[in-house]
Amino acid sequence: MDFLHQISLAVPLFIALALGLSVGIEREFVGKEAGTKTYSLVTMGAALFTVLSFDPNFPDPARIIAQIVIGIGFIGAGLIIFHENKIHGLTTAAALWTMSAVGVAVGMRYYALSIISTFFVLFVLYIVRKLRVEERIHAFAGVKEDPK
Repeated sequence: MDFLHQISLAVPLFIALALGLSVGIEREFVGKEAGTKTYSLVTMGAALFTVLSFDPNFPDPARIIAQIVIGIGFIGAGLIIFHENKIHGLTTAAALWTMSAVGVAVGMRYYALSIISTFFVLFVLYIVRKLRVEERIHAFAGVKEDPK
């Protein structure tokens, strides 16, 4: 494998890094534990594993992609905490899992789909927070929040 070919294989990594950083910046901006480093590394790592899985000497790329899903599931489970009758970290875990899928899509060279999916993630994270949807649902259902 020549040097230029290896450089071309790195293009998806740069794209995945940028997409992961965009979501990570949003998460850090609102004070979440998983931020720019976590999201960029997960997205880029998923892209790297996917790019490597398409090596002609590797017979089954789907196996690598399946292991990405499982591995990120374990990381996500570690982010979810049940404390004082509340669940914390579920959105962060879901966003991280989704961004690993974006990384896989980038690794498969589905660039437009990856960019659109990242915008959808940012839309959900930003708009739902701005509209305070969860608080409105709880108020409608009569669930009272503990004072902080």
